[in-house]
Amino acid sequence: MLSVLGDRTYRHLFLAQVIALIGTGLATVALGLLSYDLAGANAGAVLGGALAIKMIAFIGVGPVVNAFVDRLPRRGFLVSMDLVRAAVAVMLPFVTEVWQVYLLIFLLQSASAAFTPTFQAAIPDILPEEERYTRALSLSRLAYDMESLVSPMLAAALLTVISFHWLFGGTVVGFLASAALVVSVVVPQPKPMKREGGIYARTTRGARIYLKTPRLRGLLALNLAAAAGGAMVIVNTVVYVRDVLGRSADDVAIALAAFGGGSMAAALCLPRVLERIGDRPVMVAAASLLTAALAAMAVLAATPGVDQWILLLAFWAVMGAAYSAVLTPSGRLLRRSATPEDRSAVFAAQFALSHACWLLTYTVAGGLGAALGMSATLVALALICLAGVVIGLKVWPARDPDQLAHTHAELPSDHPHLREGFRAGGRPEHVHAFVIDDLHHQWPRMGV
Repeated sequence: MLSVLGDRTYRHLFLAQVIALIGTGLATVALGLLSYDLAGANAGAVLGGALAIKMIAFIGVGPVVNAFVDRLPRRGFLVSMDLVRAAVAVMLPFVTEVWQVYLLIFLLQSASAAFTPTFQAAIPDILPEEERYTRALSLSRLAYDMESLVSPMLAAALLTVISFHWLFGGTVVGFLASAALVVSVVVPQPKPMKREGGIYARTTRGARIYLKTPRLRGLLALNLAAAAGGAMVIVNTVVYVRDVLGRSADDVAIALAAFGGGSMAAALCLPRVLERIGDRPVMVAAASLLTAALAAMAVLAATPGVDQWILLLAFWAVMGAAYSAVLTPSGRLLRRSATPEDRSAVFAAQFALSHACWLLTYTVAGGLGAALGMSATLVALALICLAGVVIGLKVWPARDPDQLAHTHAELPSDHPHLREGFRAGGRPEHVHAFVIDDLHHQWPRMGV
């Protein structure tokens, strides 16, 4: 897996990702302490508002910004977004009102919503071979998991010698270091293309490509399943461990580490598994495992007199592995489903639509957890997860070749595009790697 780090450009961008993630993790810890400093017992409400603002930025801002990003140098745009995030982080220690927190979080997450899909879309251009790109995706998954473990530990160590306000300084350093690493390499620039339509067409282009592509509709359904499992862990681990099981705050960290450890273990194994089995079987099986784990935990939560702690750790580890196996192959599907010129738009659509799934499941996990308890919440999330699996199986055909035969009744017979793979048949048709673009507006029926 580490062989892809031999590519200098990818190595620098991967390090930029890792350092920025650690800086973001420090900001997360500091933001919680800042919220408590400003709101006291209402800190949870402040953090909940910040989380909602983050999701709104991810869902609404990302596609709009990425509608215009292909007009800008990709490297310069990434560096600019890092500098914006650093500037916001500089201001966070000086806020004195909750509304200021909300405003700065919106600016920070809007920059992240613009940065992340653009960054992700550049990696397939740097590592065009599918095997190397798959390894890069697994490394990226490992980076996210390591951040969830390393950042809290680093923050705890730093807080023994500095106040929490200085943690934002670590965030600033992280974003500046990320910008420096991006500047140090040449980031491939997609070929600019003239697009028809106005702002609306450009803004919705990625979503239209995404929702017209069967495998990406399946990906969205499986993202919903992954979000259901992830939301249970992220939102309710502290409640489950502290209130239901009556254990210490340290055990909350252990439970979250079990989930992260399972995710890391899966990410390490996935490149070889995907080479042998393929994306759809792995992702569907993993989402099904998530459903089964949530359902089993619902039964466990409703069964009195059972020592649930060890079982909780085991289930969280299983769910972490399944969660990683659903999400890690996403980049492979997006890469297959768009031209290089449209990748940023499609990655932005994935970013927005997947976070819409998270917004739904966060609401269910938090609202039902507070109102009805853990067992009912687990049942609801298991049903959402099951719905994702069923919809994914229905909309993503098991037979999903890249090369598809199709016709172009709307094109003149001498159109240059028809020279690609033209072959005789009952009707004029040709075969090539099929994606939705300006010449292909609908997915062909299989066999047509």
